[in-house]
Amino acid sequence: MNDFKYIMVFITAADNEEARLIAKMLLEQKKAACVSIMDGMNSAYWWKGAIENATESLLMVKTQARLLDDLITAVTEIHSYENPEIIALPVFGVSDSYSEWLDESLEGEPAEPAAP
Repeated sequence: MNDFKYIMVFITAADNEEARLIAKMLLEQKKAACVSIMDGMNSAYWWKGAIENATESLLMVKTQARLLDDLITAVTEIHSYENPEIIALPVFGVSDSYSEWLDESLEGEPAEPAAP
């Protein structure tokens, strides 16, 4: 896959509700150590031959590179978009204490899903 241990994954969602659903799922399944959500992002993009505009939420997922394939599968299964944006970038540097926290957060059994 790559030589980087940590990655930052960017995922766009239709709105805050969908973003929170995706974040909760990734955290419960231990596919993410932390998910930051930015609401109200304006996106302009090509879709089916036309330029579209939308207001979306952006998820910034901090995780390990080894989890990327599972993360993509899990997000694709619950995402409302036909072709969700899931883009991973390598993390070139991280503090020792943060990397320890990332590793500890992604160890062990996934949490039981919380009641809705």
